[in-house]
Amino acid sequence: MYRYVALLRGIAPSLPNMTNDKLRGVFESLRFEQVGSVLASGNIVFRTSASDVPALEQRIQQALNDRLGIAGVTIIREHAELRTLLDSDPFPGLTHGRGTYLTATFLKDGAMAPERLPEQADPQARIVAYDRAARAFLAVGDNSTPGTTPDFMSWLDRTYGKDITTRTWLTVQRIVKKLEA
Repeated sequence: MYRYVALLRGIAPSLPNMTNDKLRGVFESLRFEQVGSVLASGNIVFRTSASDVPALEQRIQQALNDRLGIAGVTIIREHAELRTLLDSDPFPGLTHGRGTYLTATFLKDGAMAPERLPEQADPQARIVAYDRAARAFLAVGDNSTPGTTPDFMSWLDRTYGKDITTRTWLTVQRIVKKLEA
């Protein structure tokens, strides 16, 4: 049995069709086991014997669209991928906060990995690494200035379009904890 998290892009929990109970209901209707949610931002953990991740992503996204009208993006990661990412300690000595906003941006399976990391010209963001196994950019941002977005996030959107989703490092840690429960 595989332990997965579906990272759903574009979830606004204030919308009636995007609440955790409705999202979990879709996953339960697909006969996944031990379905749970982490926070209210589109992180659904589940277990299944299916191992074809792209097929799972497509199946889940189709069900979300058909049942709830959610046309966003579904990105799946397996527990072992995220556990290895956490154990690699990509942010040594840093604590998540306003000046050190730690993030992981996950690329959909099939997205091309970068040949090289983007230039580090943005004073609001520092790209720590690209983790090939987890297919994730790891970055430290400074969001202490209200109303600004690091250029790094704009670069990600221009390069990968909607086939990405970003989570804080704290959220990634909570997801792994839930997968291990």
